[in-house]
Amino acid sequence: MPWQATKPEQERMRFVALWREGAYSKSELCARFGISRPTGDALLRRWEEEGIDGLKDRSRRPKHSPQRMSQEMRKLLLETRKHHKEWGPRTIVAHLKRTHPGMALPAPSTVGDLFSREGVVERRRRGRGPGQHPGRATVTVEGPNDLWATDFKGEFRTRDGQTCYPLTVTDASSRYLLGCQGLTSNAHDGTQAVFTRLFREYGLPAVIRSDNGVPFSSRAIAGLSKLNVWWTKLGIVHDRIAPGHPEQNASHERMHRTLKQATLRPPAETIRVQQARFDAFREEFNNVRPHHALEMDTPASRYAASPRKMPRRLAAPDYPGHCVVRRVRANGIVYFRDRQLFLSEVLIGESVAFEEINDGIWSVLFYNLLIARLDERTFRFSG
Repeated sequence: MPWQATKPEQERMRFVALWREGAYSKSELCARFGISRPTGDALLRRWEEEGIDGLKDRSRRPKHSPQRMSQEMRKLLLETRKHHKEWGPRTIVAHLKRTHPGMALPAPSTVGDLFSREGVVERRRRGRGPGQHPGRATVTVEGPNDLWATDFKGEFRTRDGQTCYPLTVTDASSRYLLGCQGLTSNAHDGTQAVFTRLFREYGLPAVIRSDNGVPFSSRAIAGLSKLNVWWTKLGIVHDRIAPGHPEQNASHERMHRTLKQATLRPPAETIRVQQARFDAFREEFNNVRPHHALEMDTPASRYAASPRKMPRRLAAPDYPGHCVVRRVRANGIVYFRDRQLFLSEVLIGESVAFEEINDGIWSVLFYNLLIARLDERTFRFSG
């Protein structure tokens, strides 16, 4: 019969006692106890070498574990985590593969177990992510500069009481953090100055995606603001996410979470010191940190500047010949069909075109942007 599960040591002692009596052959004894011949040989050898102690239960832990983490590896992993507190196990392993080529590294799951045991990570509750807005058009992103994403990371106060508004810009394809600038407000002038610098350094994107806040949008017709009017004149399409749906700018929002963890806990003494933190974060984010969405490459390895350079002078709109072109005058007024119509103050001095698309129905165009419809029966603009 096989060993009794509750008393294995007693069964081994009975096996040895019967063998010593010589009443059974080794093969008969093994068959009687339901064990293999090699197991019986091993048991008798343990008894001959160690006596009763050789019949006691032994640990099943292997004597040699090739995958067991060395103290040196453990120290390296914990030191890397200490310097990059917002990085997870997969990111750290990918980083060490690049910085320590040829080193045998443990699996990310093993590294995660180590971090959990050492208490250097917090377990996150997995939530159910919101779905994409069903009525929103999708922008095709096939390479760098097809789409830039921008936003202001929520304002905060530095320790000297100044309010800081971090303006961030990323390339959607490569995840490259093009800019992270701490401004003293979210007003137009400071924002345009940042984008002017970025356009001169990296060229022009095809599309810029933002939310509907200031200065990216306004309550004017078609949500026009001074900033997106300037983008339109540069040939850049402005893509605004649906109100209340930050998940439509998901990768940019995820970067903001990492930015907050790395640079704002706690805020710096002054905006100048805070900017130094932003600059250091941007350098690491682009050139050091591996990214899951990039198959653990760095954004810098995937990004290239746009071939579309920022022009020295803005080109005038080229409207079709059949359009009626009018200039927007002071206070946002435009004259059409002997009528004085209010369009938008952000278009003062600009030329717009009226294109008849049906009897008495006109499309109002600003460059390639449809900003309104006009019905001759009411002479009112509609979105």
